[in-house]
Amino acid sequence: MAKITEDMTIMDVLRMDREAAAVFMKYGLHCLGCPGATMESIADAGKVHGIDVSKLVEDLNKHFENK
Repeated sequence: MAKITEDMTIMDVLRMDREAAAVFMKYGLHCLGCPGATMESIADAGKVHGIDVSKLVEDLNKHFENK
């Protein structure tokens, strides 16, 4: 099973499963195709957008557990 960490990029996660986009969208990360999605870590994106990164990573891992 995949283990999502906050040092991964959004695109790393989406390459593993495009359906994970719904989790990012739930947290207000709508620009999944922007350059930041390929360069910034999940932690960096969370800081920029004021998101609880630990909760986002937890939800992403739950998503992959249910696959």
